[in-house]
Amino acid sequence: MQKISRRDALKMSLAGAGALALGGVNANAATNEKEVKFDEEYDVIVIGSGFAGSMATLKALERGLKVLMVEKMGRSGGNSVINVGNMAVPNNEYQKEKGIKDSKELFIADCLKDGLNLNHVDLLEVIYDRANEAYEYLKTIGVEFSSKVISASGHSVMRAVQVKVASGSGYIRPMHKKIEENPNALIKKRTKFDEFVLDESGRVVGVKCRENYKFDGELKSDDLENTSGEVKFIKAKKGVILAAGGFSSDKWFRAQQVPYLKTDIDTVSQPGATAGALTAAINIGANPLLLSWIQLNPYTNPTEKGFGTSAVFTNHCSNDYGLSVNPKTGKRFMNEHAGRKIKCDAIFKVMAEGANNDNYPVNICDQAAVDANNPLYTSKGVESGSIKKFNTLEELAKAYGIPVEPFLKTVADFNGYVKEGKDPEFGKPLAKADVHGIDVSKPPFYASLSMPKILYCMGGVQINAKAEVISMNTQKPIPGLYACGEITGGVQGGGRLGTMSMSDCMVFGMIAGENV
Repeated sequence: MQKISRRDALKMSLAGAGALALGGVNANAATNEKEVKFDEEYDVIVIGSGFAGSMATLKALERGLKVLMVEKMGRSGGNSVINVGNMAVPNNEYQKEKGIKDSKELFIADCLKDGLNLNHVDLLEVIYDRANEAYEYLKTIGVEFSSKVISASGHSVMRAVQVKVASGSGYIRPMHKKIEENPNALIKKRTKFDEFVLDESGRVVGVKCRENYKFDGELKSDDLENTSGEVKFIKAKKGVILAAGGFSSDKWFRAQQVPYLKTDIDTVSQPGATAGALTAAINIGANPLLLSWIQLNPYTNPTEKGFGTSAVFTNHCSNDYGLSVNPKTGKRFMNEHAGRKIKCDAIFKVMAEGANNDNYPVNICDQAAVDANNPLYTSKGVESGSIKKFNTLEELAKAYGIPVEPFLKTVADFNGYVKEGKDPEFGKPLAKADVHGIDVSKPPFYASLSMPKILYCMGGVQINAKAEVISMNTQKPIPGLYACGEITGGVQGGGRLGTMSMSDCMVFGMIAGENV
């Protein structure tokens, strides 16, 4: 388990100490079309095989285009496969069934609150306008949703839908099945994108890549020392779509944006989440936005590596229906339903009370909470030991060294707040979150620990409402280049609400595929 200084811990919730200063275009970072002979030709090349790239590919295929998807790893899906499968869809069918009122104004206000007003509102408007369309399309290709609406971190109303298998694989599998069935589509794994190919006018007309690339996992600024693979030049007659995700696992690059995000700090991302595609776009003039705004996940557990098995429980069982306490005092210390930045700030302050930043908050709920939300993930966590199960609250307190009397009073007070539908201490939206009636009283009781880990890169290349990449030199779209998903900046601003990454990926993936 990594250790961090108290000083760093207090700062390490959401980095935003100024964007990376980048100069002009690096003329040597792109290939001139006249200097190469293309090995293959497609209408569209999509870089990345996660939610955004898959949706872009599907929509381009619907137009009858010939599409190549390239993926540098040996397995498709990227971070999307390990996503928990929840997607924000404002004004969805399940909200309407429950009488939950939503609106564009409320949706944007929620996003701006966590995004610190750094969001590009025109992009949020697009997500609001088209999220239901993306959701309905996913159902037509075989994505199966549970018939309910759920709450998510930072949203003022319940507006997220959940895939039945509670995993991003519930989207990726049917999406890739449909792609693979189309004769106009080809997915090339272990194929690493390196550079763009430009024509004399500066239009993106293809890519330089390496086939049979072997990712070795020893990252030094996007694996620069790895020269494996056979170089190929591939033409894209209509354009290239960047959907390569964020750079959470690129230890060197992320530390340049935020120096106190040390290389030994854990991330929930898969190892291939690096900055190569992003820097290639910047090198041909793509305007970088908010690269130093990196979000951490407040649900992850110090006893597990990466995302682990307990984060879904912490988020959707104990945070939604229960409470979090400081083990030194036995008292609550935050609004458990607040946005991720707010919760990370609060957790780091509690951690800093430990001799080695190890005073980890304890997240608690009861059997009713588990039954109401995600018993599958909870059982996995109990089996792995990352979630503990107790017959009484006294047993729970003893196991974590929590002072019993203050803790029991805290739980009793919280149960009273649930009964009244109002939290006077921290303003947790008990009634609004539709948890009225579920308190912490039905044994057995469950508990997990929290320690934030690197989650999401809010920054990336600038796009417009058509998913076109904007040039920092001309302030206009770079011809032939589109982007969608986490590799873009501006949608999430300085902080992302829970379940918003999927909305971003699906909507702008759809738009990129339509417009390329």
